[in-house]
Amino acid sequence: MTVPEIEAKDVPDDAYLLDVREQEEWVAGHAPGAVHIPMSQIQGRVDEVPGDRTVYVVCRVGGRSMQVAAWLSRLGREAVNVGGGMQSWEGARRAMVSETGQPPYVA
Repeated sequence: MTVPEIEAKDVPDDAYLLDVREQEEWVAGHAPGAVHIPMSQIQGRVDEVPGDRTVYVVCRVGGRSMQVAAWLSRLGREAVNVGGGMQSWEGARRAMVSETGQPPYVA
């Protein structure tokens, strides 16, 4: 199965962005408005993912998000992998926030 992929710089501002990284990665820095469901929890929480719009899936570098996007696609969801993950997001100078009160970074 081929999963569509998009560059971080091209993700629409109003996209449903699903961040599948682990908690400590999320806390360090993530996209504002992103939804956090770690890859390890996605099967049990898939009902939280909308089925009526495109889901853009992101992780640190793109591997985990590719797996989750492929799985969502097999379930009939429209899922797109964010190529290069949050490292590319940061490199494209897209907005990021942290949960620590410190400047955000990709952990």
